[in-house]
Amino acid sequence: MNDFSIGELMPETGLCTLNIEGPVGYLTLQREDVFNALNPELIGELCDLLEWSKERSVSERGQLKDSKGEPYLRVIVLTGSGKHFCAGADIGWMQASGAQTSEQNRNDAARLDRLFNTLWSHPCFTIGAVQGVALGGGAGLIACLDHVIGESKTKIALSEGKLGILPAVIGPYVYRRLGSAQTRRLAMLAKRIGVDEALRIGMIDEKVESPEQFTESIQGVVSEVLTTGPSAVGEAKRLILQFDRWNGTDEELRQWTLDKTSEMRGSSEGQEGLSSFIERRPPAWNSED
Repeated sequence: MNDFSIGELMPETGLCTLNIEGPVGYLTLQREDVFNALNPELIGELCDLLEWSKERSVSERGQLKDSKGEPYLRVIVLTGSGKHFCAGADIGWMQASGAQTSEQNRNDAARLDRLFNTLWSHPCFTIGAVQGVALGGGAGLIACLDHVIGESKTKIALSEGKLGILPAVIGPYVYRRLGSAQTRRLAMLAKRIGVDEALRIGMIDEKVESPEQFTESIQGVVSEVLTTGPSAVGEAKRLILQFDRWNGTDEELRQWTLDKTSEMRGSSEGQEGLSSFIERRPPAWNSED
């Protein structure tokens, strides 16, 4: 049985990279000359790396290390090289849509949706460090992350309206992060908001004064995540997804939460976490090398 070893060759990429440091993967957009704009090639590479890392996450494998003793992944950090995080969809790619059929344009939209959904549903805890601008699809990437750090000059926009189009593909992810009123306001205005407003409305979670401070902030979040039950992180995402999609009665939801609580308390990770608390010792996942 393939144990999805961390040592297995990653997909080949030319527009982004994934560097593994223990249980943390650092995923970096590298189209610096066009402010990391998203084109079909970059989107495909990002999806390939996200799928590769998902298969090698603790949540998917159910254990901390592979057969060779290498840690499976627990955190993914997304960054953009250069001055800006991501300027959205490549304008040349977007402009070409005028000469495409409806089916071709829909396929292009499906590429973007695959990227956002793959990032949003990734079982690892995901962190973003956002410098410069995050426009359109760049804002969509932010909305899919679990913890976002912005710097003092960061500008974010659902900018599609300025081009006469809509933030439809990124819309569900932005809506989940911001709620109805703010998503509607930003989609209609299509204006750039600064880091303080983004922090106030919940588009980002943390502010630093300059990109040079990203490393310290990222490490602080990573350290906190690594003290959390590894499987509990992925299960928490599944829990909220279940809430988002629930279409049963309130009573059925209450019963489902009772079952889930019982399941997690009885799991090996749950028992280890509870035992370590009672015995006043670090849980086993904290003592791993």
